[in-house]
Amino acid sequence: MKTIIAEKPSVAREIARIVKATKRETGYYAGAEYNVTWAFGHLVQPALPDGYGIEGFHRDNLPIIPPVFQLVSRQVKADKGYKPDSEAAAQIKVIARLFRESERIIVATDAGREGELIFRYLYEYIGCATPFDRLWISSLTDKAIREGLERIESGNKYDNLYYAAKARSEADWLVGINATQAITIAAGRGTYSLGRVQTPTLAMVCERYWDNKRFTPEPVWQVHFGIPGTDADTVVKFSSVDKWKEKAPAEAAYKALNTQRTVSVTKVERKETVQEPPLLYDLTTLQKEANTKYGFSAEKTLSIAQKLYEAKAITYPRTGSRYIPEDVFGEIPALLRTQKNNPVWAKRLALVGDPLARRSVDDSKVTDHHALLPTDVKPKMLSADEQTEYDMIVGRMLEAFAERCVKDVTTVTVVCDGVEYVAKGTIVRQAGWRGIYDEETEDTVLPEWTEGMTLPVGGCSMTEGKTKPKPLHTEATLLAAMETAGREIEDDEMRQALKACGIGTPATRAAIIETLFSREYMVRQKKSLVPTEKGLALHSVVKNMRIANVELTGDWEAALAKIERGEMRAETFREAIEIYTKQITSELLASDKLFAHTQSEYLCPKCKTGRMQFYGKVVRCDNDACGLPVFRIKAGKTLSDAEITELLTQGRTGVIKGFNSKQGKVFSAVVAFDAEFNTVFEFPEMKNEPRKPKKRK
Repeated sequence: MKTIIAEKPSVAREIARIVKATKRETGYYAGAEYNVTWAFGHLVQPALPDGYGIEGFHRDNLPIIPPVFQLVSRQVKADKGYKPDSEAAAQIKVIARLFRESERIIVATDAGREGELIFRYLYEYIGCATPFDRLWISSLTDKAIREGLERIESGNKYDNLYYAAKARSEADWLVGINATQAITIAAGRGTYSLGRVQTPTLAMVCERYWDNKRFTPEPVWQVHFGIPGTDADTVVKFSSVDKWKEKAPAEAAYKALNTQRTVSVTKVERKETVQEPPLLYDLTTLQKEANTKYGFSAEKTLSIAQKLYEAKAITYPRTGSRYIPEDVFGEIPALLRTQKNNPVWAKRLALVGDPLARRSVDDSKVTDHHALLPTDVKPKMLSADEQTEYDMIVGRMLEAFAERCVKDVTTVTVVCDGVEYVAKGTIVRQAGWRGIYDEETEDTVLPEWTEGMTLPVGGCSMTEGKTKPKPLHTEATLLAAMETAGREIEDDEMRQALKACGIGTPATRAAIIETLFSREYMVRQKKSLVPTEKGLALHSVVKNMRIANVELTGDWEAALAKIERGEMRAETFREAIEIYTKQITSELLASDKLFAHTQSEYLCPKCKTGRMQFYGKVVRCDNDACGLPVFRIKAGKTLSDAEITELLTQGRTGVIKGFNSKQGKVFSAVVAFDAEFNTVFEFPEMKNEPRKPKKRK
């Protein structure tokens, strides 16, 4: 018996059907030769600090560097800290039993760095020794699964991929946990989160925000005029080549046009321009265009793509490649024919080239997965948004293999009083791929003007405009910035590492953006991404640190690529990360003076040596060995400075009104310190007042 393990139940179901494992059991499908089970993403993860006996955020505990990382079953948030996910724990038990009872395991988690880690962490946690092979597929069609099962490879072939994935996971833990605790301790209030991808991403949003807000618009002037076109109903518009920052030269040009009323043609340039078809979609490009055209968030686009993938309608969505290999290119004619009866695309098929365009075909640029393509499976019962995204992928396939767009562009230059004016005309000779969406297919025909001709001037105008700042980021532009991060990096190796992948991965960028929302570092205002006060405050503290710089990720990606290729030991990378962890922790702990607070003269009631510092949401002892926090917000009410002062000096406040219970009831209470200097409620005794007799009706 062999056990196949997939990353998700939906994938397991499709594989089980192919291998005839048709009997549904608790946590798996059973068959004559195969059992097919599944994970739910990461069932196993590195333990959090409390797994090493480290509770809370304390300066003395940092940096936290486990000598060996412990693995635990997936944790979920509870009222106090985290607890094991019961569903994950139950599934791990099922998988462990199947692995022990199997002669061999077939790994069918997603084919990539993270998919490999999902299985290997689980394999290690269970303590399994059963040999395993690897199934590597890019779609869930029956054909792809069957072909993949015929070319199963030894799992050992992917050891380096696992070492790189494990190194990335542990490095993110070390930097993320320590940086988050250090910045939170330094802030003295609230909870802040840092990470090697989310922090540079936040920096992009904040820097674009400040560039936009601090931009000073400058006036620019331009002069225009019209000349009758090829017929009485058309006018050819000429505009000055120069845009003046001063009004005087624009006024002089305008006056000259009105005075002379004629211009002379100095140059007529006719040029053929060719626009090659676009490349196929990878996930990031799909997310960018879905955001621009339809307002879809990156997370929504990924979620829809995953549903389409599980419905077998498209190939694997979490791809970072926009190319396909030669063998997949051989299947494109058949894929195109599947659209013959599609009411949207059938009439566009004639625009596809013969032979097919090959710009998206390059074996060397395909790594884990090829570009996004529809499959030969016709999807059914799609929602409106799912249909929109599916049509985007089909439309891009047609564009990518269509003919080139060919245009004749004519540029006419005229001169008046030494000032050049230009008009352009376009004749579309071959719409090609531009015709798939009826883009730019209309002609703008100019009269047959020649050099030396004198033309009459009509309809003169002078316009005033303003220089504009770069707009605030949208999800589309932020994804593009993440994808191309590192272009300005001087170090060639790091620049090349980021050129290939940017920061984050196609699969994680949406989650990073959503994290910035959930941490309240930024908000959406229509399509624009606007940093919050919290986000701006955090950025102001870390902006000059390496953790906010894309070079950190560039350095990591270059090293991880070497580990994947077997050119670097994972241990070497780990040593460098530990050094950096100590550095960033120390750097962040020293940034406490950058956070706004008020120093008071009140002694700490606990240690009797430190002074209490007043922050927005907490009052904290400045003695590092103590650090007593007194949180302002209790039961939905914020304690005033006067009430906090009374608590610090007297050990208790007077009766305070306006607290709200969990049941939504308003109550009054005294706030006091208990023996451990935690704040607790005390309730004054109710006065025994006689009940008023009820009046008889």
